[in-house]
Amino acid sequence: MSHGQKSEHCKLEEDLRAPREAQGLVGLQASVAGEEATTTSSSGLSPWSHGTPEEMPATGTLSPLQSSQGACSFPTAITAIPSSQSDESSRSQEEEGSSASQALPDPESLLTDDELHKKVAELVQFLSVKYITKAPVTKAEMLKSVIKEHGAHFPVIFKEVCECMEIVFGIEVKEMDSTSHSYELIKTLDLTYDGMLSDDQGMPKTGLLILILGVIFMEGNRAREEKIWEVLNVMGVFAGKNDFIYGEPRKLITKELVQENYLEYQQVPNSDPPRYEFLWGPRAHAETSKMKVLKFFAKISGTDPTSFPYWYEEALRDERERAQAAVAVNDPTATARESSSVTPAASPALSEV
Repeated sequence: MSHGQKSEHCKLEEDLRAPREAQGLVGLQASVAGEEATTTSSSGLSPWSHGTPEEMPATGTLSPLQSSQGACSFPTAITAIPSSQSDESSRSQEEEGSSASQALPDPESLLTDDELHKKVAELVQFLSVKYITKAPVTKAEMLKSVIKEHGAHFPVIFKEVCECMEIVFGIEVKEMDSTSHSYELIKTLDLTYDGMLSDDQGMPKTGLLILILGVIFMEGNRAREEKIWEVLNVMGVFAGKNDFIYGEPRKLITKELVQENYLEYQQVPNSDPPRYEFLWGPRAHAETSKMKVLKFFAKISGTDPTSFPYWYEEALRDERERAQAAVAVNDPTATARESSSVTPAASPALSEV
């Protein structure tokens, strides 16, 4: 690994960790598991039995999964007015001055850490059901069915939920109508796979696929199997241990995702004893790109792809190669014209040598 890669590994890890304290993915999975066990139909939402979120262990190596700690973390008590109302609040305070007699916030409007955790987990489960049933959802429906008396904090809760849906399940919550605030749930990064059975059983597994594709890209387009498990272990996913969302993880990543042509799983050349590595499969190359994956990880780490010049330059090269390949496919004569326009100097005749 080059010095540039190493420095960007460290920078990305810091960016992913720094914004918020680690708490959430393991705790969220426990909450989702508890809800799944108590949910008897897709139309009802049972009270959640959520436990204390487990703190994610620190790691000294690049762990894109650290981003999930920020996205799915549950901050301490939220006492501020939602950001959508902040400008109005500021103007109001200026008009009223800093009088000591100014009314204090209504205690009932405060949202504690546990309440936020509970509402995020409930709304994640609610949207998961909507995805499985392929039903659109509106803000009004979410407020009525899940958020209820905490409507003032909907922007905060919804932002956490959207990030969790993308990271854990690989599902984007996309607004379809800004007037009615209706949303559609779609697979992110243009991937067509969600790992669900044909009878719509189970949970979407696209999030894990995106994570592995990201690790492979950031590790130089091939990742040793032990590196993949190092990252998965951070999020509480272990080989041989059945996971609520992902099933048996080793089977998923070494067999199912390989059979789906998203991953290639092969022995490291000349390794003794045998060691194995992962590469992008042909379906991953066809459906997504390095730039899309880099933008995804930059987005959830709260930064920009250009903050990682080494990976960004590689992603740009990949985009150019894709564009050239597309032109060649659509207009085969273009490549021939381009080649003929740059004719190399004629080699001297043998008699002239």
